[in-house]
Amino acid sequence: MEVVRGVHQIKLPFPKGISEDANVYLLEGSEGDILIDTGWDSVESLAALQQGLKEDRLSFKHIQTVVVTHIHPDHYGLASKIKQVCGAKVTMHRIEAELIGSRYVDSGELLQGLGSELKRNGVSQDELQDMVGASSWMKPFVVPENPDVLLDQGDRINNGTFTLEVLWMPGHSPGHICLYEPRRRLFFSGDHVLFDAMSNVGLHPQSGENPMNDYIGSLRRTGDVGASFVFPGHGPTFSSLKLRVADMLRYREQRKRVVMQVLRDGIRTAYQVAQEVYQRQGMADISFASLDAWHKRSLLLETIAYIKALTIEGDVGMINREGVVLYLAKD
Repeated sequence: MEVVRGVHQIKLPFPKGISEDANVYLLEGSEGDILIDTGWDSVESLAALQQGLKEDRLSFKHIQTVVVTHIHPDHYGLASKIKQVCGAKVTMHRIEAELIGSRYVDSGELLQGLGSELKRNGVSQDELQDMVGASSWMKPFVVPENPDVLLDQGDRINNGTFTLEVLWMPGHSPGHICLYEPRRRLFFSGDHVLFDAMSNVGLHPQSGENPMNDYIGSLRRTGDVGASFVFPGHGPTFSSLKLRVADMLRYREQRKRVVMQVLRDGIRTAYQVAQEVYQRQGMADISFASLDAWHKRSLLLETIAYIKALTIEGDVGMINREGVVLYLAKD
């Protein structure tokens, strides 16, 4: 649908019957259309994009530029097919471009590094294989496509009608970008800011050294953006960017406090901390042990990110015991 004049939102389905959608946005321009994000590379997603364009009297042939906010499958997967169909130039942040090969072409070293990270943070051998391979099902839904144009902070993308300013917002992914249209005060947030969910921020081989503090710093900068309307990668569009950012910052700081409370109760592995944080927060009606490998891994990697931030800030210490890291509060 056309959310505001010239800006169309199209919802694309997740594969494998997962009941979620990814939002992509088409911006009409006198010099060609811009598509922000692409959804998964699946027949269903491509058909939904085609139908969405048709319903709004748009077409593939006018798409000149595809902007990828980050290279997670639900935002990047279909980029190659779209380029094949209409010849559009694919653009993304230079840091994201550097991660494509190790993530989607030859991922052996990445998976080995992930396994080492999980093992050193307390995952047993019995669970390790399932947790390392928890996202392997996603790989067939991405066709790797190197960008035609590399972006960086402050770059501009213009189609004669809209001028988008590139805002580098690392955290959820190290090269995640948002796009800001200052004249109309429109903010395209990808997964950086969502209205009714919290994006996962985990420490792993492709996350950067301190992703949680990167993300918190990005959120603080986002609060200064004078946006009238926000277009997220999932969920509804909304208008209260400053209020939503304040809520998200409170959530992150509160979760850091809970991690510290757990570590003040005794020496723990990160996996033990993740389980206790989950239980203390009452995050769901099911136990941590009943979660699937994907959700366990996500919670653990996010917990490691919190602990890393607290370690860098000087609040948490660490010791190594036979290849497994134990953490403790310093106060």
